[in-house]
Order: sequence, then C-alpha cells, then structure tokens
Amino acid sequence: MGNRFEYLQNAVNALFEKVGSVVKISSVYETPAIGFDGDPFLNCAVWIKTDLKPKKILKKILQIEKTMGRRRNVLKGYASRPIDIDIIFIEDVVLNSEKLTVPHPEMEKRKFVLQPLVELNSELIHPVSRKNLIKLLSETSDKSVLQKQSKWLSNPMKDYTISQFNYIAIEGNIGAGKTSLASKIANDFNSKLILERFKDNPFLPKFYEDASRYAFPLEMSFLADRYQQLVDDLTQFDLFKESVISDYDVNKSLIFAQITLTEVEFSLYKRLFGVMHKELPKPDLYVYLYQNTDRLLENIKKRGRKYEQSIEAEYLQKLNAGYLEFIKNQHAGNIKIIDISEVDFLDNRQDYLKLLKEIIS
Repeated sequence: MGNRFEYLQNAVNALFEKVGSVVKISSVYETPAIGFDGDPFLNCAVWIKTDLKPKKILKKILQIEKTMGRRRNVLKGYASRPIDIDIIFIEDVVLNSEKLTVPHPEMEKRKFVLQPLVELNSELIHPVSRKNLIKLLSETSDKSVLQKQSKWLSNPMKDYTISQFNYIAIEGNIGAGKTSLASKIANDFNSKLILERFKDNPFLPKFYEDASRYAFPLEMSFLADRYQQLVDDLTQFDLFKESVISDYDVNKSLIFAQITLTEVEFSLYKRLFGVMHKELPKPDLYVYLYQNTDRLLENIKKRGRKYEQSIEAEYLQKLNAGYLEFIKNQHAGNIKIIDISEVDFLDNRQDYLKLLKEIIS
C-alpha cells in the first residue's frame, strides 16, 4: 500500500537498526496478490546476521511492522498492508511454536519468496526437506509471473563501512569490552580478527597472586607472544578478508610493563621492545575505549575470571593513566578516545551503531 518501494527500504533500514547487519539484499519483484483480489505486491529477501534469539527477532519484527503502520488481526484472511515481514530461515534451525514456525511453512508454495532467496544463496538447503532453493523453485506449484524491478534497495551498511582502514586496533583497560567490540565489528564487516592470547599465558594467574615475583616473566612472555602473533597475522595477506581488527595494540606491552616492573627491569624491557617491534605495521586507526573504574570492576566481576577477581581499583586507574599518557605523547591524528561508560553496545544495537559511527567518522 502507498509508496511500496519506500516501505521496503524503510523496513530494510529498520531491520538493520533493530535486528542485525545486512549481508545482502535481493532484487525487488512485483507479484500479483495471492489469496485475495488486490493490487500487486512488491517483494524482496534480505540476508541478515544477528546475535538475537528467534523469539527476540520476531518481537523486533512485529515492533517494526507496527511502527510502519501494520495492523494485524484487524481482518480475517489476506489483505493489503503497508509492510509484511516474515522470517523464512534461521540458519538450519527447525522451530515450531505457537507464535513462530521456522522454516516458514508456506515458503515452498510461494514463488515470490523462493526467487529472491535464490539470488541470496541458491545452494541454501531447506533443513526439513533437504532440498536446495533451486530445486524448491523448480518444483513449486506457484506459477505466478514475477516482474523484476530495475530499481534496487540500498544497503544501510554502506553508511557504516570500515573499508577505508586496513588495520584497526581497539584498545582499553581490563574489562572495557575491547575484545567484544573487535569481534562484533570483524563479524559484521568480514574482517580478519586478531585476539590477544592471554588465556594461554601460565604466568597471568600467578601475577595476580604475587605481582612482584611474576611481573617480569609475565611481561616478557606477553612481549614474545604478542610480537609473534602480530608478525604472523599482520604480514599474511588474506584474500577473503577486507581489513584487520585487533583487540590490542603492540604498545600495550610498554604501558603495562611500566606499571608492573621495577625501573631496572623496565629499562631492559624497553630496549628489547624497541628492537623487536620497530618493523611491525602500525594501525591506521587506534581506538581507546574509556570506562570509569566502577564500571570496569563490575564488568570484571560479571565475566567471572577467577584470577581477575583480586584486581583493585588503584591498578585499573594506573593502567588508564598509562594509556592516556601514551596517547598524549603520540603525534598521529588517527587516535580516538571514546567514553563508553554509559554505553551498552552488546545488548543495545542502537548504542553499537552509534559507537560504530563515532569510530569511522
């Protein structure tokens, strides 16, 4: 009803803002109304990546429809409406509940569903019939004629692209959320992800028990491991990834070592660092995620790593000061400090998109 193409575009935009990243959008097809006499419909299929559970996806979709003027249960049977958003597949999930059935039970009888889906991924397998989409399209009983439109829908992801950066380093204090954010961005934008291998360091739990004894072996082991990891990952070109995103920057080693080591130990450490890292590529963009100390302690407690529970506020404040001092002494214009103390980018997609916009702007 109304400006049909505009309704489709607004629906795609809303799905991106409320549900997840838009991987691909099919062509738009005009098709005759099915099940009642009415004006022809415009239809398309959208491939979305999301962290939401099926029930939450459905709830978001119903909210989008309502916002766009859809009124369900007003009339019995089929009728014209401003927008209709259906969940067809959720990977290979088979779900049959009172409110949601996946795969959609009518999809095999709807050419206007199958044809756009074939464009998105022709080899996609129906998890129940085990037939791919091309097979389902060839066998459908729906013989209606689809009119492919010359006008394409726009992918809202284009306004959030990170393609201008080859290498992004996301930094922050312990518990700031740098790993979560780096992973989320890498997943959304097909980037190569480099995550610090702190879990494999045998000295880390011992350091939190006896810092003075284990500080030097801890920092030396991190120095060697970070160097080896960055050499391996940054110097190997990946044809299938558009960029590189890391949840740490190489200078993290110096920031932590200056706090944990004695003056003599740090002097030696700094010399070794300079020799090892002078040839490593530098990030095109360095992002520092700032969170206040109370929020950091809350996050540390919530994620439940036993050896981290003894971390004190004073140590976190020293680390933050060390990061800010490092940033202050840099002369590059590619550094951004973003305060995320009141931001929930994991559970609030609007917060995530706002943060992403701030990073790339």
